[in-house]
Amino acid sequence: MQEDGSVPAMNHTLPRQSRVASARGFLSRFRAIAVVGLVCSAALAGCTGEQFQKGYILPDGALEQIPIGASQDQVLIVLGTPSTVATLDGEVFYYISQRTSRPVAFMNQHVVDQRVIAVYFDKNRQVRRLANYGLKDGKIFDFVSRTTPTSGQEMSYLTPLFKLLSFN
Repeated sequence: MQEDGSVPAMNHTLPRQSRVASARGFLSRFRAIAVVGLVCSAALAGCTGEQFQKGYILPDGALEQIPIGASQDQVLIVLGTPSTVATLDGEVFYYISQRTSRPVAFMNQHVVDQRVIAVYFDKNRQVRRLANYGLKDGKIFDFVSRTTPTSGQEMSYLTPLFKLLSFN
């Protein structure tokens, strides 16, 4: 009530200070939401697309440094210690590797590529043949000679290696 007994008119507009305070509150809430959104985006971006290399990593140009007829010592210098050795018809060095990936962290990995590099030696410990085996269309394939090995002693040794690698 006013001094003269009349009721003041209702003013539905907020005073200027209240409007400024309300706008500041809105901006601070907007900034907080934006910061939370950026933090969540950064966290999700860090959880995507991982690749893993297991086993032997073939150096670039390494197979070109091993000509047919090279010694076993030269192979050891260029490629290093093999993953496993077999004695089929002479000695064979196997270098085994596998690449896997997963689209998002904490998901299962799936195999992208599996390779077995085989260096075959004759009785004089000289390189007789090189092979770079991998899977192509679900079959073991030699990427050097562009052939699929046939059944026999060599295939009976390669098949368990690939089965062992793809334990998923």
